[in-house]
Amino acid sequence: MSSIGLWALCTIVPLAFGLWAQMRVKRTFARYSKVAPHNGMSGAQAAAAVLKSSGLPDLKIHGVAGNLTDHYDPRNRTLNLSRDVGNATSLAALGVAAHEAGHAIQDARGYFPMKIRQTLVPVATFGQSIWIFPVFLGLILGATGLTTIGLVLFSAVVLFQLVTLPVEFDASKRALVSLEQQGLLAQDEIGGARAVLNAAALTYVAGFVASLGQLLYFFLLSRSN
Repeated sequence: MSSIGLWALCTIVPLAFGLWAQMRVKRTFARYSKVAPHNGMSGAQAAAAVLKSSGLPDLKIHGVAGNLTDHYDPRNRTLNLSRDVGNATSLAALGVAAHEAGHAIQDARGYFPMKIRQTLVPVATFGQSIWIFPVFLGLILGATGLTTIGLVLFSAVVLFQLVTLPVEFDASKRALVSLEQQGLLAQDEIGGARAVLNAAALTYVAGFVASLGQLLYFFLLSRSN
């Protein structure tokens, strides 16, 4: 395979997949943001109900700025919901809010993949910020060892993204089970929440595929010089 073909396979294809995943999650979220649940609950209320039923009634729920910036922070054990989720009354909001509550439950239950992910955060953050410099410098100078150091650092980022996948899938599973078992969503509403969470999961898959493609491309490039 030519270098251009290899670059396209490892970079352009994953990038296209990532852009498609981003567009899909935005379209799906926009669609189900217009569908109100029968119970009239907001995302924050649904998250609180999920937390309470899981034995975490005292966990704080905060509002954060931005669009789809929702996240659970294990450092201070807070659930952070954007305005489009926390204050909104829609199937999309309930699905996303319950998903973040699922992360809080994982943390409380000592979910092993989440522990691994948290352990990898410092090295993945460091690797993300610096890996490109030794890789490019090594390629320019023909220093394979230097390039390898950069690729090892980037491998930590790829590993972090790989471990993130089961964490995200499990949080969505917990969210859907809780929404259904507690009667927070009717049977004909579960499908909408599931569609939003499935679309969001694709962005994590796309991110991992893109990073893996980059890692493979630079590895093969460094060995061909």
